[in-house]
Amino acid sequence: MPLTPDQLAEIEAARQTPRQTLRAVSEGMEAHLYRAHPVLDHGFIRVSDYMGDDAAITQAARVSYGRGTKAVQNDDGLIRYLMRHWHSTPFEMCEVKLHVKLPVFVARQWIRHRTANVNEYSARYSILDREFYIPAPDQLAAQSTVNNQGRGEVLTGEEAARVLDLLKSDANRAYDHYEAMLSTTDQNGDAQQGLARELARMNLPANIYTQWYWKVDLHNLFHFLRLRADPHAQYEIRVYAEAIAACVKDWVPLA
Repeated sequence: MPLTPDQLAEIEAARQTPRQTLRAVSEGMEAHLYRAHPVLDHGFIRVSDYMGDDAAITQAARVSYGRGTKAVQNDDGLIRYLMRHWHSTPFEMCEVKLHVKLPVFVARQWIRHRTANVNEYSARYSILDREFYIPAPDQLAAQSTVNNQGRGEVLTGEEAARVLDLLKSDANRAYDHYEAMLSTTDQNGDAQQGLARELARMNLPANIYTQWYWKVDLHNLFHFLRLRADPHAQYEIRVYAEAIAACVKDWVPLA
């Protein structure tokens, strides 16, 4: 299940209690606020909060560049001017906070974008759920023979079945051992001291799901999307970038 019952109840409660505001509002982004967009088999992205809109970008630009932007007749033209000349600072006036559920190996790629604020679910304090990313059959591909970072032909038949079985069995066996190490009772039901959570987590595979809140400004988000929504990006992070890009398109359509 991408969202737990508690998370669904929290989101529904937030949507049922709208508040008036004097701040800038993007109608397109309001439609995404608190809605979870499923990604992969158990993941999702959802907009938790945002600040600014297209007007916030042009407002900042006109303060910064003054007479240099007077020749630009409208906001659309000004934003194109800013992008064309790599004037990126005005785009930093907009920010978005996302709640993301993703496999750990995707998170380790994602965290390379160090220009965001991140707070991740802690397996030191909490127990991770038994949820693993298992690729769809059309994503089970062999190593590319021409690109060390990419995929080649899709696996089929017995080989595809063998790989899927290994992925599922290894993940579940690792989680069984994780639970056993955490257990505070033995087979007879007698109390015993389990291994610390911060140590037991070492045994978990990289395809287990984690969650985080990720807050970033629009300038750095565009950089993230330029790299991760590219057709050459790894599929498992690209689908997250594409889901985010769809929200951004409604948030700041001119930008």
